Amino acid sequence: MQVNAQYAEKHLADLLSAVDAGQEVEISRPDKPLVKLVVSNVPAFVTSGAERVLGAGSGELRIPSDEEWKALDKELESAMLDSPLTTTGEI
Repeated sequence: MQVNAQYAEKHLADLLSAVDAGQEVEISRPDKPLVKLVVSNVPAFVTSGAERVLGAGSGELRIPSDEEWKALDKELESAMLDSPLTTTGEI
């Protein structure tokens, strides 16, 4: 289904119901499409009142090794000491 932005603004609840029923809704301006509404198949990690699942965020965070931390420290030190104080070169 394709609707214009003005219609979508006035009928958002109906459009969300259509998406929930499995339809794709494209909201457009006269000259180009803006947004496509579809049902999300990405589960929420934590929803209010929901039980937390151990391991649900597995692989989302990677801790740098000691060597990587040292390289990051050197990069930061270089950026702080070797860069101009301002972007325009004026103090």
